[in-house]
Amino acid sequence: MTFSVPPADPAAAVAHFHARLSFETDVSDVHAALEAGTPGLVVVDSRGDAAWRQGHLPGALHLPTAEIADRAADLVPAGSTVVTYCWGPGCNGATRAALEFARLGHPVKEMLGGFEYWAREGLPVITPSGTVRRRVDELTAPRSAAVCDC
Repeated sequence: MTFSVPPADPAAAVAHFHARLSFETDVSDVHAALEAGTPGLVVVDSRGDAAWRQGHLPGALHLPTAEIADRAADLVPAGSTVVTYCWGPGCNGATRAALEFARLGHPVKEMLGGFEYWAREGLPVITPSGTVRRRVDELTAPRSAAVCDC
């Protein structure tokens, strides 16, 4: 097969993909880290108040992107690893939030898929009526487990 742009050489590919993995994580890995009680991990929901009330990850800190510069020092311990999330893959709010935390000197990753994929993979969501789980969307994860084994 001929590509309009040939694939990168393996050394460049290693550097690229390693860099991506150091900047990004996925909902399965975040869920596992939260379940394990990973020390120093702070998961930040960067959405607004209405979105937070609609549902959020268990243990997440609500800190809208516009407030990070002013409030993060009081809420996020120095040296904590921060994982940011927003609505989903169609929103770059988590990217903007991650940038703000990086500017403040935190090691940070963006959670790919955001709240949307967390909920679609059947993981627990905190709502005003309690903890709920959606049926697993078979386009995001196997119905039999909340992990894709990738």
